[in-house]
Amino acid sequence: MTLKEEMACYIDSMRSDLCARADDLFDHPECDGHEVRACGQLIQWLESEGFAAEKGIGGMETAFRAVYQHGTGGPSIGLLTEYDALPGIGHACGHHLQPPAIIGAALALKKCLTDTPYKIVVYGTPAEETRGGKIIMLKNGCFRDIDVALMTHGAPATCVDVKSMACRGFTVTFHGVRAHAAMSPEKGRSALDALLLACQAVEFLREHVREDTRMHYSIVNGGGANNAVPAEASGSFGLRSYSTAYLETVVRRFLDILKGAALMTGTTYDVKASEELDAKIPVLRLNDLFMKNAEAAGAPRIRPPRQKTGSTDFGNVMRIVPGCCIRVAFVPEGSAAHSQEFLDAGKTQAAHDAVIYAAKILAYTAADMIEQPETLAAIRQEFRENLAADAEV
Repeated sequence: MTLKEEMACYIDSMRSDLCARADDLFDHPECDGHEVRACGQLIQWLESEGFAAEKGIGGMETAFRAVYQHGTGGPSIGLLTEYDALPGIGHACGHHLQPPAIIGAALALKKCLTDTPYKIVVYGTPAEETRGGKIIMLKNGCFRDIDVALMTHGAPATCVDVKSMACRGFTVTFHGVRAHAAMSPEKGRSALDALLLACQAVEFLREHVREDTRMHYSIVNGGGANNAVPAEASGSFGLRSYSTAYLETVVRRFLDILKGAALMTGTTYDVKASEELDAKIPVLRLNDLFMKNAEAAGAPRIRPPRQKTGSTDFGNVMRIVPGCCIRVAFVPEGSAAHSQEFLDAGKTQAAHDAVIYAAKILAYTAADMIEQPETLAAIRQEFRENLAADAEV
């Protein structure tokens, strides 16, 4: 029996437990850094299997790191899992499937791969849906101890992604001078005028940026009644690009727009930036390895890589270490994440199958890199080359 066949048999033997744990997470959704129950149960599970775990790492109370070391001098394989639900709807993005798949893969490696040194580092990463928990953890020193970062995610098809969008978000509040709009408008300085000028300038900017740039805005506070010159108005702005370096140039131009709008209207403004999501650095060798192992595991609905996706905090991790997320089919093709379709499929046989397929794909891929140092070396070299290329604007 080959190593992969042995791991597959071991993962199959855990099916009932893995699926029950996925269902339990689904039945107890927790959101936005409050994943106390999920975090505690996952740590307890890993510790019972011989992993050394620590909770509350990286500035996140419900984040954790669990390590199993086999020998010395081998590669450090990072397995990252999310477990937060969506506020108001629950596990409509399939995050409940990730922990049993990730830990199932970790346990299969620990059980079956015994003839070469390696380290497994399982990172629990909360609040992906809301605050970008991985960004906070990264700023507090996490993920620096791994050679590669592997993830999984439920999806309409089994595939990997090539690019994701860097994203910068801003809440902008203009401050003017209130006055009666009919009797003494000349005494006022309209914060709403400034906000509208900023929005209009973003529209003009669209023509003069790269085609992959996206810019969004909405008016959060329009200033109140129409019979008064508004003293305050607020807008929410989002800027995106598939190049982090290029997006920074767009951000600088956007900040100049705000200065101009304030100057034209005699107002002032405040800017509050949200967490910064970076674009992924794709590593096609790692993508290909995942897809080869998806075929070996017999995963359903295998499709070509998604060339472009939205924004994720995993992109920030993938700028410091090569990484990849294998998406495994469990909902009908065409289904959108954060939807009723994802929620309805959360405890189906297809969802349970996705846990098993994902665990096998992750275990196979990690074993390939552990047993073939040249494979991991080539992945890391491609990562360095692509990171350098991304820095060129």
